[in-house]
Amino acid sequence: MILVAVQPEKTADYEAAIVALRDALQRTDDPTRRAVAAGWRVYRAAETDAKKNVLYVHALAPAVPAVDYRPSLLLDELLQGAPADLLAKYRDSFAGPATKLSLTELAHMGVAAVAKD
Repeated sequence: MILVAVQPEKTADYEAAIVALRDALQRTDDPTRRAVAAGWRVYRAAETDAKKNVLYVHALAPAVPAVDYRPSLLLDELLQGAPADLLAKYRDSFAGPATKLSLTELAHMGVAAVAKD
């Protein structure tokens, strides 16, 4: 998972880049890029962070090994002839660096614990 904080007045810029990336991934014939698209969901949180920034969660399940998921790189690669300001506005929308969350399941609350030998 990747957690991204976006300045509240720049959410339209961020979302425009994400939608452009989604559309480009839907049009690609590359099987790796299609696998990336199949496992990538982006959510906008109802809550903001402590500084009132809007939070987006990128869930990569399953993540494709050895793929760089940075939207700016993928947009550069997939959107030749994209509006010149799309990436600049995307870049300027961030409130800070993205946070990568690599999760390990601690407990599944609906399943009884199995004794370890």
